[in-house]
Amino acid sequence: MVSPRVVIAAPGSGQGKTTVATGLLGALRRRSLRVAPFKVGPDYIDPGYHHVASGLPGRNLDPVLVGEERIAPLFRHGSAGADLAVAEGVMGLFDGKIDGPGPGDEPAFGSTAHVAGLLRAPVVLVVDAQGQSQSIAALLHGFRSFQPGVRLAGVILNRVGSPRHEQVLRDAADSVGLPVLGALGRTGGLSVPSRHLGLVTATEHGGAATDAVEAMSDAVESGVDLDAVIALARSAPALDGPAWDAAAEVVPVPDRPVIAVAGGPAFTFAYTEHVELLTAAGAEVAVLDPLRDEELPAGTRGLVLPGGFPEQHAAALSANSALRAEITRFAATGAPIHAECGGLLYLAEELDGHPLCGVIPARAEMSPRLTLGYRDAVAATDSALSSAGTRFTGHEFHRTRLEPGSGEQPAWYWRDGAAVAEGFVRGGLHASYLHTHPAGAPEAVSRFVTRCSRTVTGGAGTAV
Repeated sequence: MVSPRVVIAAPGSGQGKTTVATGLLGALRRRSLRVAPFKVGPDYIDPGYHHVASGLPGRNLDPVLVGEERIAPLFRHGSAGADLAVAEGVMGLFDGKIDGPGPGDEPAFGSTAHVAGLLRAPVVLVVDAQGQSQSIAALLHGFRSFQPGVRLAGVILNRVGSPRHEQVLRDAADSVGLPVLGALGRTGGLSVPSRHLGLVTATEHGGAATDAVEAMSDAVESGVDLDAVIALARSAPALDGPAWDAAAEVVPVPDRPVIAVAGGPAFTFAYTEHVELLTAAGAEVAVLDPLRDEELPAGTRGLVLPGGFPEQHAAALSANSALRAEITRFAATGAPIHAECGGLLYLAEELDGHPLCGVIPARAEMSPRLTLGYRDAVAATDSALSSAGTRFTGHEFHRTRLEPGSGEQPAWYWRDGAAVAEGFVRGGLHASYLHTHPAGAPEAVSRFVTRCSRTVTGGAGTAV
């Protein structure tokens, strides 16, 4: 299977990967190409901008969460029917799981270099050139020679100060034999607002997100040799083997239970494959916006509350008292509810003083401390997702604090310097800060849908 593809990497964060990757998606789409977007790692925000630019779902490729054996199949699935694929890297090219192997002869596990190798894809390095000229040759030489198995095939210069500056940089790159595929100037309008966890999501940013994406696309269209990028992508060797298939991962139930999945501006942290797996497992997925909808969809028999930024919308979520009350009643019936991070906060008694659903006997508030990292977790309690003792790999990413952090029946145990009990299991509820990738644990999705199929509903959004 030939899948033209290119990976956009950088020496580190803040160099311009998102600008270039998003701009490439938009500029290539303007050429009437169907371009599939991907993001390395557990990021939820960049894929939203990728979707705006490409018109296709942004998907993540994270070997830590799904296993390296699933990366190529998930790529084949997400790029099916596309003319070309663009994958944006994470952090620096060789940055991966800190407690994993590397650096050495092999890329660090979960790094951009690791994923590029699994995809057999050429890599383009985006370098912020502000404040350097000939020294860029040493940087490029180092990245090109550090791990020869990584095919570093070109560079895109970012924040170039003048035509003279660009020429010096091009000469330096030429001296180490690395072609320059483009140069972007120090232009305004190529960024979007940020907050405590990174960029503001594209859904929240609304029309301004579209404007920012258009500006990125304009910059890349005028500053990057798109024909050279396309040729580079087409130089990637065939990537054989089957595509990931949600239907092959789960066993469908026969009765099509309605499962409400929260979305809208407050709940944007969800992987595209989750809904695909829920549907393949027999569910009828209904989207719920807790900022606007005052009741659960008719016949709801299960509820998924993904992560997001409820802390930015706490007052509005609190003001929707009708939906909060219905979710509280729904949880009291023992119906299956799967809540992650932002969903966990929404189910708490309050968030920064704003009353919320009160399903979980805990209170949440913003914290000065960022909690971030992969977790190797063990299910602490039998739940709608798994049996006690089942192992999962997940990711924490939040700047809030919940007190208490776990209930009498925790969701997980993990070790982070000391043994940690985290999350809540109560009746059909499983709520935790931990983000998991459903493609890495499809059996949990299948189990959840099966539990939903056994829930008897008594009218719109009411389980009995």
